[in-house]
Amino acid sequence: MHPVGSRNPFDRSSQAPRVVAVIPSRYNAVRFPGKPLADIAGRPMIEHVYRRAAAARGVDAVVVATDDARIAAVVADFGGIARMTGASHRSGTDRLAEVAEDLACDIVVNVQGDEPLIDPETIDEAIVPLRSDDAVQMSTACVRITDVDTYTSPNVVKVVLDGDGNALYFSRAPIPFLRAASDAGARLPDPCYKHLGLYAYRRSFLLAFARLQPTPLELAESLEQLRALEHGFKIRTVVTQHDSIGVDTPEDLERVRRLTAAEART
Repeated sequence: MHPVGSRNPFDRSSQAPRVVAVIPSRYNAVRFPGKPLADIAGRPMIEHVYRRAAAARGVDAVVVATDDARIAAVVADFGGIARMTGASHRSGTDRLAEVAEDLACDIVVNVQGDEPLIDPETIDEAIVPLRSDDAVQMSTACVRITDVDTYTSPNVVKVVLDGDGNALYFSRAPIPFLRAASDAGARLPDPCYKHLGLYAYRRSFLLAFARLQPTPLELAESLEQLRALEHGFKIRTVVTQHDSIGVDTPEDLERVRRLTAAEART
């Protein structure tokens, strides 16, 4: 049985889903080829992500966007929906937008395919700003940083917010930076946030965003969301209590496997 019931995200009838989670997934990742199909507790990683997205109360349907027939076949095997996309996309957002062209929905949620521990509640929290404020076109999530190693790691994207909860900037560098030399690396700014790679868009905005040209800061930091800020758009950010682990390396996978096994024992 399909984890979110029988609603078809490509059905443009009156029963079409309002919120669709799309999971971009490619096989040939540079650092970890084949990771969507990596086994975690007897299931491929893409299935874990799919089921967690489907468990979000605010999500009406889930679809995997992939350019690889092996991933599409695995998704079909566990009862999910996959849509094949072009193989030349530069980013997950481009892959997402290709699928969104055919979606019958108001809101598209980009759930990263390498986040098998994403909490469904975080997905729901990211959707709330678009449901409650018509002016919001794009939202994302972050979690408070509680240790210096996370704050200083270039592998962790940080975000700083304005007084209304909109993102001011994203960086792999420690931001906000503690200027006093005696503070550098010794304590955390208050507050500081880790960005979680989860986005919710109004479908119309996503399609327009994907057509924008890459920007200097985006290219410098290798962070797509900076394209929106550089073009003058706001990104509403919600602070969640639920952290997540992105699987970028085999070492990350082993950590996720240990955590999943520990969850199963409790």
